[in-house]
Amino acid sequence: MKIGTPKEIFEGEARVAMTPDSALQLQKLGHTCVVESGAGHSAGFSDADYEAAGVEVVKTPAALWKAADIVAKVRVPSDAEMKRLREGQTLISFFSPVADEDKMKAAADKGATVIAMEMIPRISRAQKMDALSSMANIAGYRAVIEAGNNFGRFFTGQITAAGKVPPAKVLVVGAGVAGLAAIGTSTSLGAITYAFDVRPEVAEQVQSMGAEFVFLDFEEEQQDGAATGGYASVSSPEFREAQLAKFRELAPEVDIVITTALIPNREAPELWTEDMVKSMKAGSVIVDLAAEKGGNCKLTVMGEKIVTDNGVTIIGYTDFPSRMATQASSLYATNIRHLMSDLTPEKDGVINHNMEDDVIRGATIAHAKEVTFPPPAPKVAAIAAAPKKEAPKELTAEEKRAKEAAEFKTQTRNQVALLAVGAALVLAVGLVAPASFMQHFIVFILSVFIGFQVIWGVAHSLHTPLMAVTNAISSIIILGAIIQIGSSSFLITLLAALSVFMASINIFGGFLVTRRMLAMFQKS
Repeated sequence: MKIGTPKEIFEGEARVAMTPDSALQLQKLGHTCVVESGAGHSAGFSDADYEAAGVEVVKTPAALWKAADIVAKVRVPSDAEMKRLREGQTLISFFSPVADEDKMKAAADKGATVIAMEMIPRISRAQKMDALSSMANIAGYRAVIEAGNNFGRFFTGQITAAGKVPPAKVLVVGAGVAGLAAIGTSTSLGAITYAFDVRPEVAEQVQSMGAEFVFLDFEEEQQDGAATGGYASVSSPEFREAQLAKFRELAPEVDIVITTALIPNREAPELWTEDMVKSMKAGSVIVDLAAEKGGNCKLTVMGEKIVTDNGVTIIGYTDFPSRMATQASSLYATNIRHLMSDLTPEKDGVINHNMEDDVIRGATIAHAKEVTFPPPAPKVAAIAAAPKKEAPKELTAEEKRAKEAAEFKTQTRNQVALLAVGAALVLAVGLVAPASFMQHFIVFILSVFIGFQVIWGVAHSLHTPLMAVTNAISSIIILGAIIQIGSSSFLITLLAALSVFMASINIFGGFLVTRRMLAMFQKS
């Protein structure tokens, strides 16, 4: 099969669905590749790069659509591109089947097959093809960069000779792929980051990234992530009111708001209202990643940046991935390549459009002259159900006392046994060893005891290579070796010198490693 990629005609779109690297991988599957001249120019890939990868370069879009058996592109095809689609041809692209129902029906009537990349089911096996997640990851990162570009202060707090700069406060609404990417970028830049999501199970992910999860004092049945494919679903009116009340409380305090909330096949929910915008400080920034679906902010203008009367900047760009075209193209082309790998199981260049496969069936919206959207639910759940954990049984006061008494008796027996063994060992050594040896042996025993007590008194969370049991042992070895290094015996002197050398490596190595570990926690 011949896989072709045309130049994107959507205004401002800089991505391309095939890169020279992905073309090399597609050829290993037995396919040949063709690309329209200039298709990769905006993403940093020249026609010469494609030719060097064995890709045929054609001059016009008409020649591309005529030559290709499979057309891979980024944006929803235009009316002109739909007219070029022919029977038996396969189109792989973002498609918006709900909004572009007429185009979907037109493709089915022509006998073409259409695979919508946003319909790839969110199951483990399909993660490598999940273009929505790939692009959302870039959008979340870029949203923070755009916010920083329009924000008049540092993200991180600083204390300088010229004065103190407080850290920025960032609120990320929605902790999906884009939200988590925004959280990671914001915290890495040093901002105080808050995050909210209607799915309470993501709180742990948010907190693990260094952000604070915003909880609501509201009781509502938790959503089933498996049933919604890992996406948030529509909340109750009562929950929505509690959510908006919390946002109104936070609005005057935060400097940057990044909204990412989307519900599949619906308009974006309105979460940041006009009164919230008016209560924000002058110079604050709102980045609305849901602008293309109507926006989470009431005042968002799709595709534009506006400044409100009270000095709040609202960014409604819809091309965040395209603003990082090289990276976005590489990831999207990789998603396409993985999909083609599933469509070409024998790696012989022959497409096997298996409608029994969860991933292929889920993403196919037109096939064999039929509209196949919406797809059935996948056989494999998007998210494995978490095993139910039984709550630990609460012990009564009597049971607690009995348990503590049993533990105390066990510890006492162990300690008595150890003391008895130690005493027997010391007695045995004392019976056979000379008095001079016993003096050193007693010092050794006391050193071990003191070292044990000192190191074991340090909390385990504070242990480092510098403050560790091995360093305590090394210090004992060095002390003993220094005492013996002046011995009249050459062998004892040699062994003592080697002991000092090797124990010193461990101790000073502990200093170096500890210094490196502490540097990891210091912000530059």
